[in-house]
Amino acid sequence: MSGEGISSAPPPGANQDWTIDQGWEAYSQADHDVWITLYERQTQMLNGRACDEFLRGLDALDLHRAGIPDFKRINEELQRLTGWSVVAVPGLVPDDVFFDHLANRRFPAGQFIRTPHELDYLQEPDIFHDVFGHVPMLTDPTFADYMQAYGEGGRRALGLGRLANLARLYWYTVEFGLMNTPEGLRIYGAGIVSSRAESIFALDDPSPNRIGFELERVMRTLYRIDDFQQVYFVIDSIQTLQEVTLRDFGALYERLSGASDIGVAEIVPGDAMITRGTQAYARAGGRLARAPAG
Repeated sequence: MSGEGISSAPPPGANQDWTIDQGWEAYSQADHDVWITLYERQTQMLNGRACDEFLRGLDALDLHRAGIPDFKRINEELQRLTGWSVVAVPGLVPDDVFFDHLANRRFPAGQFIRTPHELDYLQEPDIFHDVFGHVPMLTDPTFADYMQAYGEGGRRALGLGRLANLARLYWYTVEFGLMNTPEGLRIYGAGIVSSRAESIFALDDPSPNRIGFELERVMRTLYRIDDFQQVYFVIDSIQTLQEVTLRDFGALYERLSGASDIGVAEIVPGDAMITRGTQAYARAGGRLARAPAG
């Protein structure tokens, strides 16, 4: 939910930390029906696709009920499990605000929901992407610690001018990460699990490269926000992310300052190739067919 170049002043009606009241009572039945449609469509296909940590979190938070979840209700269980909470914000927030929330175990989520005509794609992340996509993983203690450490690291990256590199880490893990499990590749990234089309594309399509996760490689890799990814990075377990956050990024940032970016479809020496993609989808022009990343 961070956004580069957003004014640091909160909009009218928002608190200084950009939080607002969710206004759960104001949702219409049509709003709740959109949530139910999206929820049922995704859950029907995620068994055998999403990682166990995500599926367990989905069950623990009981995100179905009668429609859009009330943050007050889900925060009770989330606080009990990992000390996190979900806070409503009016949209994308400045980077420093976003990092501060994460560092304090608060996940900023949009409060609006897409219309029935935008089930497959909209430009700005909504409550379904933010809550269905992101929050179940926050019930896992190891992933929850990773997200807090990411927020703390974000504040440092802002001061060192390395935000672009750290943003790529978030993109290729929290938003579009895959995991290698004994049962095969599984999804844990929110941008994939909240999108029916990308849930299929990320695992089944021969087009994208799928490469073993390596921190410096990820931080050098560009990404695209307008369509399906041309590369996905694959971790061996959630513990991989925890190990990443235990490093001091200072020396890494120094190396990155003299390193060139890597293109979204590029393969470089040392890549641990899991799937060498055809890139046929991208070469054919692609299409806007997924929910956005937050």
